[in-house]
Amino acid sequence: MGSLLAAAAAFANAMTTILQRLGVKDAPASDTMRVSLIRYALHRRVWLAGFGVMVASFLLQATALDMGEMTSVQPVLTLELPFLVLILAVWFRLHPRWQDWVATAVAAGGLAAFLMLAAPSAGHVVPNLVAWGEVSFACLAGMATFVGLARFGSPSWRAAMFGVAGAIGFALTATFIKATTDLIAQGWGRLLMHWQPYAVAGAGVLSVFLAQNAFHSGPVTASQSTLVTVDPLVSISIGIGLFGDRLRTAGARGPLESLALLAMLVGVVLLARSPLVVKAKDVEDTGLRIDASAKTTRADGTSAEGGGHPDAWRTC
Repeated sequence: MGSLLAAAAAFANAMTTILQRLGVKDAPASDTMRVSLIRYALHRRVWLAGFGVMVASFLLQATALDMGEMTSVQPVLTLELPFLVLILAVWFRLHPRWQDWVATAVAAGGLAAFLMLAAPSAGHVVPNLVAWGEVSFACLAGMATFVGLARFGSPSWRAAMFGVAGAIGFALTATFIKATTDLIAQGWGRLLMHWQPYAVAGAGVLSVFLAQNAFHSGPVTASQSTLVTVDPLVSISIGIGLFGDRLRTAGARGPLESLALLAMLVGVVLLARSPLVVKAKDVEDTGLRIDASAKTTRADGTSAEGGGHPDAWRTC
């Protein structure tokens, strides 16, 4: 059941990414790493719609983490990009290339193989404050490092570095969510007396802020690749190191699990770089038609030629 809820959260994440990318991509360049970027986003209805879907995704993920382990729940979130391809095919009536379907099958198949081979099981370690401090410090230091690297280089590099920082933040947020759901099982009355719910809020807000900067700074091919691939890897590491989650790695399982993870990540990266995905997130939210001989209709009624997909579609 936890995996099904995680899959639903991945679907919601796919919708969130489309809507929030549309909400911040035209913000002034000077808004990067400033609160003004969020102020800009809050004035865009499409971004607010994405925020609403993101809240639903958060609740689904929290319930999944309550029912399962981080090592089994977080990798399922990589289904976001395969779901995005399905959304484009069904909702926008686009026809994905055969390469997109192959990448989708590779990503989903790699994930299924990893979960089947590793058979993640919950650990029984109750982390103390020292362990929490070490994990939090390591994650925050990693986020700060990649934010620093994002201050330099090309737009693609900057988007990728912000994406890595945001992915680490989302993995840390999931860790705090897992701890918070364990507290809820002891009774809602004691919840606000512990630090974990406040840590969820702080880490979650910081992660969303970094993700918006990733969307804003450069191509989604760069930001989405790192956001989707780094999160599960960091989450698996935290689950094993902090909670004592266990993976079955004896014999040939270990190498095969590594290959399955590699296949999953390759499929995700290929999908993130697909022209279909790029077009879905870079198009203006004005309802203008884009046809696939890639005539793009301008506001003055003229058209510009370019490459694209043969079928016309509208944005959400």
